[in-house]
Amino acid sequence: MPLPISRLALAGAFLSPCVAAPLAAQTTPPSGSEDILVVGQHSRDTLTTPDTTGSRLGLTPLETPATLSVIDGDTIRARGDMSVIDAESRAPGISNAGNPGNGGTALTARGFSGQGSVLQLIDGIRLFPAAGTITFPTDPWMVTRIDVLNGPASVLYGQGALGGAVNVLMRKPNTQRTEVEGEIGYGSQNSFHVAAGAGGPLTERLSYRVDGSYRRSDGYVDRGDARSHALSGTLRWTPTDTLVVTARDDYGHQDPMRYFGTPLIDGRLDDDNRRRNYNTRDGFIRYRDNRTTVQADWTPRDTLTISNQAYRLTSRRSWLNLESYCWIAAEGVCLNGANSDAATPGRILRTDMTGIVHDQTQWGDQGSVTLRTPIGEGIGNDFVAGFDVNLVKLTYSHNFGSDPQVSEVDPFDFDPGSIVDTQGIAPRYRTRTNEYAFFAEDRLTLGTHLSIVGGVRHERDRARRWTIDYPEGDRRETFALDKRLHNTTWRVGSVYQPIPTVSLYAQYATGVDPIGTLTTYSTGQVQFSNARGDQVEAGAKAVFLDGHGTATIAAYRIVKKGLLAQLTPTSPVEQVGQRSAKGVEAAISLDLPHGIGIGANGSVLDARFDDFLSGGTSFNGNTPPDVPEMLANLWLRWDATRLLQARAGLRYVGRRYSDNANRFRVPAYATVDATLSYALTPRLALDVHAYNLFDRNYALNTYGNQQWVLGRPRSIDVSLRVGF
Repeated sequence: MPLPISRLALAGAFLSPCVAAPLAAQTTPPSGSEDILVVGQHSRDTLTTPDTTGSRLGLTPLETPATLSVIDGDTIRARGDMSVIDAESRAPGISNAGNPGNGGTALTARGFSGQGSVLQLIDGIRLFPAAGTITFPTDPWMVTRIDVLNGPASVLYGQGALGGAVNVLMRKPNTQRTEVEGEIGYGSQNSFHVAAGAGGPLTERLSYRVDGSYRRSDGYVDRGDARSHALSGTLRWTPTDTLVVTARDDYGHQDPMRYFGTPLIDGRLDDDNRRRNYNTRDGFIRYRDNRTTVQADWTPRDTLTISNQAYRLTSRRSWLNLESYCWIAAEGVCLNGANSDAATPGRILRTDMTGIVHDQTQWGDQGSVTLRTPIGEGIGNDFVAGFDVNLVKLTYSHNFGSDPQVSEVDPFDFDPGSIVDTQGIAPRYRTRTNEYAFFAEDRLTLGTHLSIVGGVRHERDRARRWTIDYPEGDRRETFALDKRLHNTTWRVGSVYQPIPTVSLYAQYATGVDPIGTLTTYSTGQVQFSNARGDQVEAGAKAVFLDGHGTATIAAYRIVKKGLLAQLTPTSPVEQVGQRSAKGVEAAISLDLPHGIGIGANGSVLDARFDDFLSGGTSFNGNTPPDVPEMLANLWLRWDATRLLQARAGLRYVGRRYSDNANRFRVPAYATVDATLSYALTPRLALDVHAYNLFDRNYALNTYGNQQWVLGRPRSIDVSLRVGF
């Protein structure tokens, strides 16, 4: 099978020793530029930089009537974030909701959580989860920046974005000069990583970028070893001054920790078992993703741009593990409901032997036409219209129905054992999902102070499913369902700029979330439509101190209707429930004299079920699961000398609940990270990253009510970084 573009490009770049000398000669910094390797990026004014995530018109965040945060890729790497989700969860109002069941990538935003409410994109293209699982992209080394749009984004990207949308933008070629950079590091838990990248012009019309990274660790629980590698390659061709064609291939392979959490003992985290892994010794988790895109941008004149991006993404995710663990109380029962007929108090009950394979392919094409029309003195109109088409094929394999593997083990000293799978993992159903949408957005500027921005999107989805069984050993497919959905979402907002560096805005937006996952629609969901929601938001943004300071604040209220509810234990399930969230988010960034920088953000919200009954039990007034109602991040930077920089960061996540009834509370936590960077030579820097400096025990997320997925303990990583 031919290698993807990125692997061919990387092989050529890294296997040619003679390339180093000419590259060094080409990359001499221009006269007057910084001659010391940058030890850590300073704060940047992102409010006045055009951005396509919050608006397809490429408005700046100051011009966009919504909350849009930008995290620069160099800042991510300078802070030492080891995964994309670590970086994303430092944005205002965003928290980590990842666990092995969702690929470790789920997020919470504005009171809503999971892949069905916080949409994830790569270079502006949405990813379709299979059963709530997304596993791409893999490594922050490949990232040029991350954009976070808080609040409903369905008018831009479709269903599944009521809480927000997160757009990961990958590194692109530098068309002006050649760049070569790399890093290698080692640290706690026998962790090791190496990454390298190169890019620049090949000819006047052709440029390239190639990147590769590898990570490994023994993990911070027993048998917690993890491995991953990622490769990327891009070619950018400008056959004319008005046409740009970009071809790109990204590949990622992950073998993450086979760790599904630590069971509480008597309702509390016990120091003696916090590093135990209750999975079997032969459990496994593997993710493999490959994305190929071709994009063309044609600008025949300054007022007209035509763009099109075609793409293909393949994902294969597989795992086989013993996933659920619960301490057996004195009464011989487990609080998570997974009870054994002969439960022994004081032991750990292990259940849910689960094997799954997702074999998924997504094809798509997105096109748009943008027209910018000056109308008169101080009045202008920008308009974009386009389409979005996707086809997703999924084959879902599992071993459900196999004889349950149930065992009891001592909480502190046990043989992990092996998987006993009596049925085997085999294809059980396949689905085909078609999505097409038409969208339009318009901005009318009325003088130098006022603008009105509006947008609309009409989307149609069709999900078909075939059941696969094996009568007498022969494979047979049976048509199961054909579900059609259609949604029209819209938003309208206004921005008032009393001076060019200050914006006051207000917006009303609508959105939709799927019931479950669109690609895995089941017969039990056929009668239901998507849940609908709307948001009212108002806020202010400012750039001050001659561009050395930025600040934003926003207040909002989101209401989501159409939750599945059951009024009594015997009544039918109806789509009548409602939940809401209201809150305030704020962020500030300052570059002060004497090399001091400050970045801080925080959010406070009230999320609740307004009208929700399940099995005859009312959850009205309760906080939905996985939603922290307080979040805060603080980063301090000090450039002590030209060669030395120190950083310290505080992350605070408020308490959450793991169940609708709010019986099981997950405590709040705060962790402190720190980084020291020193330029050894003009081209070589030493970085020391300290994580969880005070060694706090905390739950990143839960996997069941009595099973906490713990965060990394205190760790030190040391790395060398080189750049030309």
